[in-house]
Formats: sequence, structure tokens, C-alpha cells
Amino acid sequence: MSQSLPQYDRIYFGDCLEVLRHWPEGFADLIYIDPPFNTGQTRRLQTIRLGRGALLRRGFSGRQYKYQIVSDLSYSDNMPLEEYLDFLYQRILEGWRILKPTGSFFLHVDPRIVHYARGILDDVFGAERFINEIIWAYDYGGRPRDRFPPKHDNILWYAKSDIWTFNVEEIERIPYMAPNLVSPDKAARGKLPTDVWWITIVPTNARERTGYPTQKPEKLLERIIRAASRPGDLVVDYFAGSGTTGAVARRLGRHWILVDINPQAVAVMQQRLAAPAIPDAS
Repeated sequence: MSQSLPQYDRIYFGDCLEVLRHWPEGFADLIYIDPPFNTGQTRRLQTIRLGRGALLRRGFSGRQYKYQIVSDLSYSDNMPLEEYLDFLYQRILEGWRILKPTGSFFLHVDPRIVHYARGILDDVFGAERFINEIIWAYDYGGRPRDRFPPKHDNILWYAKSDIWTFNVEEIERIPYMAPNLVSPDKAARGKLPTDVWWITIVPTNARERTGYPTQKPEKLLERIIRAASRPGDLVVDYFAGSGTTGAVARRLGRHWILVDINPQAVAVMQQRLAAPAIPDAS
């Protein structure tokens, strides 16, 4: 299979495994991926407009309202476990291959999958290349009555070698939980975030909201990209979804490449980034 450097600042449409196999080794500075979590469900997000249309919904005090569906975005997240782990392994292995020796890899998963993912990453990168497990904590969604509500995702950070980028001065500082226990200068400056990040999901009225299921907030990707890459570096996301990685990378002066197999995702990214989509050449 012939291999050549991909075009930067572009969206690639196709199975990321086949797309990545067309690319040479060692050119990406940072990879962040947020693959399906294998929940066994179909992820769906409908956007509606009230006051018109043939559909009815019941609201406050039993009143009925007309509405119409203006967008309906979904993808399937259902695969047998062994098949899913092989799916993940093959795509992580290709990510390792295209990383520069100084590159970093961030894998975003959930608590049900993280222990499997850690084993895969240890196998591909080596356990000694583990840097951090970041806990992204939020407060949104259902409230089960028989357990503590699960309100976090896991982001595993591995380096390809013993040299990686970490821009301490570029990272937004956060308030101390007990500012009276530190000096006034330290309290005013704030502290470096720990490996637990309290960042809200994308609000329903946010300008960045695209309507795509599982869209991640720009603030989350901003912290990762600021910390683990430099201006002019190349950031790759091959489960790109709504394109948050590309939008943030562009704003921070990085090059970016996005890949997704879902035509709905590609359409959302094209609108968000005004960038061409390149079909898979396999």
C-alpha cells in the first residue's frame, strides 16, 4: 500500500483504520481520540422547533405544543466486547505508528472500558510510557437510586518515548480550594489543575453546540492541546465526531487532521470548520 503524508487542516471521510494505513510513520505531534464507548445503545440527539409542525408534545399543566424535528443525529454504539477490544487495539496501534517519537496520545473512554483500554495502551506503548489518567468530572444526566451517579469519563495519556511536550505555563490555572492556606500571591495566581478536571458539558445554549451526540466541550480539548502541543504542531483526531478537536486546534494555532466514518459527523464538521472532506482512497 502506497503511503504519503496527509493534507493538513482537512477532514477525512472513511474508516479510520483504512485511512491511517495510507499514512506514513511518525508525523503527528498529538493524537486525541474519543472512540465509541461500546454502551450497546444507539446514540441519538434530536433538535426540535416548537410552535410549528404536525407533531405534538405535552408540556406544563398538560398543555400541548406543536413541534417539528429540525435535525436527528445518531450513531450505533453496539459491538461484542471481544470485537470491540480488537477494534480499539488495531486503531490504537495505528495511532502509535503515526506519532512522532516525541508525540503524545490521549484516549478518552468511560469507567466501564478504562481497565481494558489501559491494558491495550500498556501493550502498544509500554507501561512505562503512561503519563496520567485524567478524570473529566461533570454533573449532568440521570440519577440512579441504587448507586452513586456516574459522572465522569477517563482520559488516558501516554507518550511514545521518554520525551514529550508539557507546557506548564500555557495551562489555565484554577482557584485553590482553600486559598487561605496559601500565600496571597499564590491564591491570586491559582494552581495548576490536578488530574481531576471539573468541566461542564456543552450547554444547550452554547455557541459551540452543534447538536451532535456526545459532543465534547472546547474547554476540555483546549486544556489538552495547550498542555501537550506547541503552535504549529499537528493534532490528529480520528474519531472526530463534531470536530471539537479541529476547532480548538485551529484557534490555538495548531494544524489538525480529522477522520470519521459517520457522514452525519462529516457534515457537521464541514459546516463548523468550513473545510473540505477527503474520501477514503482505499
